[in-house]
Amino acid sequence: MRVVLAEDLYLLRDGLVHLLRAHGFEIVAAVESGPELLAALLGERPEVAVVDVRLPPTFTDEGLQAALTARRAVPGLPVLVLSQHVEQLYARELLADGTGGVGYLLKDRVLNSGQFVDAVRRVAAGGTAMDPDVIAKLLASNARSEPLGRLTPREREVLELMAEGRSNAAIAQRLYLSESAVAKHTAGIFAKLDLAVSDDDNRRVLAVLAYLNGTRA
Repeated sequence: MRVVLAEDLYLLRDGLVHLLRAHGFEIVAAVESGPELLAALLGERPEVAVVDVRLPPTFTDEGLQAALTARRAVPGLPVLVLSQHVEQLYARELLADGTGGVGYLLKDRVLNSGQFVDAVRRVAAGGTAMDPDVIAKLLASNARSEPLGRLTPREREVLELMAEGRSNAAIAQRLYLSESAVAKHTAGIFAKLDLAVSDDDNRRVLAVLAYLNGTRA
């Protein structure tokens, strides 16, 4: 799987390169600035990009903006964002086009290589990998909206885990429920949010995130 990586800190960038290569990824570019990232994304057309939000020259949001520009040129280009902080605006911008293949992880919450590699693969496959803190803030910002207000506490738990990219089986294990109970809660969530039910986990998650981002799926 072909990867473009953008990280300004040399040791972290080099570490990520070695980690991904050890798990069978091909690093086609490892860059340290926003302009370099955009050029690599458009020139290499990778299967997934792993991107730090803040890159030179200004260390604001060059990484994110380069990724968004590339996604406009290459719709659906999978992008996994790494950040030190939860930035709701950044998360919403990343989710805004609703085409899938997006992730937003907090650097200090990635606890092992398996978790990170799984997130990269899930995003590359068109799914989502959102840190729970990011999802919680997105939900909280819309908590008073009428549809979300109709959700039960258990449905909100299921919704948050769906947004992380978890399957019904994984949600059932996490919440100590049966898969049939999770399926029932999922159906209730979609009914209350006026979203079409789908057997495709990625599409379901993207539909929910699109709704939380203020758009209709």
